[in-house]
Amino acid sequence: MTSCPCGSNLAYSACCGRYHAGEPAPTAEALMRSRYAAYALGNLDYIEATCCGPAALAFDRAEAEVLQLGTQWLGLDVSRTTKGRERDREGTVSFTAHYRHKGTEQALVETSEFRRIESRWFYSGRAPDAVQPGSGAGRIGRNDPCPCGSGKKYKKCCGAG
Repeated sequence: MTSCPCGSNLAYSACCGRYHAGEPAPTAEALMRSRYAAYALGNLDYIEATCCGPAALAFDRAEAEVLQLGTQWLGLDVSRTTKGRERDREGTVSFTAHYRHKGTEQALVETSEFRRIESRWFYSGRAPDAVQPGSGAGRIGRNDPCPCGSGKKYKKCCGAG
């Protein structure tokens, strides 16, 4: 049994693997966990396919591929979910994603916003002022991947301005 990278303690095939194979995630949290697992496994097709609105416009596939090369995802802690259930149209998930980028351990602390369009959940972006770069695990450098998960460098995304 291969454990799912999302930290559910379930087998990958019984957890995020089924969403990666095409089954719609039933909740915003399930989608967020499956997106984390997709990053951990290098499945950028899934990341791109599960974005909508601002997140879809901001996603840069080429830059995401380059950033994936130096990143190892270490664990996920979900701290809060608001709405985002099967019958909701929107929801938020607050989490901390632990990762090592080019040898330096860091943490991405974010509240992500999700939208349900028809029967599928999509990541629409981070909640305003929700990202706390480098919280407790090191400092985000200008050329490090942006903690918001956009795939852009910090200096060209949340660190701009």
